[in-house]
This record gives sequence, C-alpha cells and structure tokens, in this order.
Amino acid sequence: MRAVEKISLDEFRARLDAQGVSRRHLAFKCPMCATVQSMQSLIDAGAGPDEESVEKYIGFSCVGRFNGAEGPRKKPDGKPCNWTLGGLLRLHKLEVQTPDGEGHPHFEVATPEEAKALGAAP
Repeated sequence: MRAVEKISLDEFRARLDAQGVSRRHLAFKCPMCATVQSMQSLIDAGAGPDEESVEKYIGFSCVGRFNGAEGPRKKPDGKPCNWTLGGLLRLHKLEVQTPDGEGHPHFEVATPEEAKALGAAP
C-alpha cells in the first residue's frame, strides 16, 4: 500500500503560493505517470476553454484523459496517462485535510521549479 501524505488546507495553499506562478500555471504531478500539469495544460488538451471550466479537473484527473492517452504504465515514461482519482483504486499520494476533518485525495503539488518550467514551456 502506498503511503499517503496528509496535509492541512493551509499547508496545501502555502505550497501553491511557493510555486510563484499565476493561478493558471499552478502545477501538480499525476500519481501514476508523474506528469507535471496545470490548468493551462488541461486547457491546451481540450478539457475546457478557460480556468473555470477546468478547475474541477486540476489535481484530480490527468491531462491525458483529455487527449486520448493510454492507461498508466508500470514505470512513468514522461507521457500523460488517463488516470483520475475518482475510481475505486485509491492510489493517490496526497490528501488535503479540510478544517471539518475530511480528507480529499489530490495530485501532489509540484515543486516551484517544476511549476516554473511548465509555465515557461511553449
């Protein structure tokens, strides 16, 4: 079984703030393929036309779900997959605890370096 890191909502927000990028470029890593992705990545993949329409997918559904990617491979190969946290298998690595004590599975927050590199990519 995979170890799940549990953090508070405040810690989650602090990690996002530390990325130093705009909301559209806040970055997360898929727990299955390790692809770094953002709202802009989802928009580019056709998940929706703007931030508001892709907000429900960020950190929950891999960008590959929207561009016809195959399922996760045994070892990450740099390509997105079709994984989502909404299925029966609980394979996430991060859980955000809200003030009411409820835990919410989430993709890992990317490092500031990963977020900036993704935001700078064409």
